[in-house]
This record gives sequence, structure tokens and C-alpha cells, in this order.
Amino acid sequence: MSVELNSDIDNIEHTNNLQPLLEAVDISHNFDYPLFKNINLNIYESQSIAIIGSSGCGKSTLLNILSTLLKPLDGDVLFNKKSIYSLKNDDILKIRREYFGIIFQAHYLFRGFNAKENLEISSILNDTVVDEELLKLLHIDFVMNQNIGTLSGGQQQRLSIARILTKKPKIIFADEPTGNLDKETAKIVFDSLFKYIHLVNGAMVLVTHEMDLAFRCDRVFEIKNQRLEQIK
Repeated sequence: MSVELNSDIDNIEHTNNLQPLLEAVDISHNFDYPLFKNINLNIYESQSIAIIGSSGCGKSTLLNILSTLLKPLDGDVLFNKKSIYSLKNDDILKIRREYFGIIFQAHYLFRGFNAKENLEISSILNDTVVDEELLKLLHIDFVMNQNIGTLSGGQQQRLSIARILTKKPKIIFADEPTGNLDKETAKIVFDSLFKYIHLVNGAMVLVTHEMDLAFRCDRVFEIKNQRLEQIK
């Protein structure tokens, strides 16, 4: 799998294993009820992190905060030592577009296009090249000329992940990415994600209910009693 990261973002510093790539500092949030408070988390290059917990505990909300989609009620998120939520909206969008890859359960594919065209849109917008080896790794290389509507749910999910990786993100945020996949296909997806982050010295933050997949990650955290507790 060949990758070339974008390198034209203004004033972004390279990191090493001694410096967090992403930091959550005293994060607290609530809606109609408290979700979590005073969460601190450091994420380093070439590292995968899983966040587990009961339904409604705030796993997806925390992921949204870390990935620039939701400003926390209190606290801050730092990317390469820069405070994300103190930036202008255009600068936040630039980080999200060029450095973050967000994988949801929903596919969000362009229904009027075929599989190849969905990937080409990402490659054009991000000035990257579609990686044929990645398509083979995800077992979707043979469906490139098929319309999205003719693909199975698992193929659509893998295509959606390929589209995210085509933009060459530095950090992958994955919210239940295998929730609609069978066990064998889920393994294919995770093998691809783990290989990717090691190739690019990137990182992954995963939210999942699948304990066996969670414990494949380097570190595992559980949101419990409004706190984030490390269990691996």
C-alpha cells in the first residue's frame, strides 16, 4: 500500500513518538444529562486506541469532539500542539479535510456514480492517487465499474473506507465501522486500517461494541461513571 501524505498545511509541525499527535485536555460535555467530565487523552503516531462503554455513555460524542465535529462544553483538543477549537472555522475545516479521516456506519457514497468514480472524487479533491493495492486488500478491486446500488452493504462500507483512506489522512476516527459487517469482513477492514496507520505513522481512534476488535488496538479505554478509564 503506497501512501503520500499531504504536506502543504500551514505551520503544521512533524511529530515523533514522544509528542502526542492529538491531545484531549480536561474535556467535559453534556446534553440533557452529563456524559463525561475532565477527560484527558494523548494519542501518538502509529498508535490505535479503542473507546468502549455502554450505549448512551458518550462514546460517539467524544469521537465527534476529537475529530472537530463538535466543540466540547469545557476543555480543548490539540492537534500537533495547536488548539483546534480556538482556530477559525476555515482552519478547522482544513485540518478535517487534509489530516482527519472520519468513518461512520453510514456509507455516504454518491449513489449516482459507480465505485471507481466515488474514489476518483476523493482523489481529485485531495490531489492523491487511488491505491490499487488498498482496493485488493479490502477485496473490492473487482467492483470498481459497478454502480453503488448494485453493491452489497459490506462492499459499500469497504468502498467508503477506501474513499477515506484515498485522501491520505493522518488520523482515522472510526465510529462502529464494522457494525454492519460479518466477522470475516470486519477482520479484512481492521487489517487494512492497522496496516495503513503503521505505513503513514498515523493514528486511529475507534469506537466499538466489539470487544475482540477493541482489544486488537494498542490501548483500550472505557467511559464509565462519566470518566475515561484505561483497561488495556
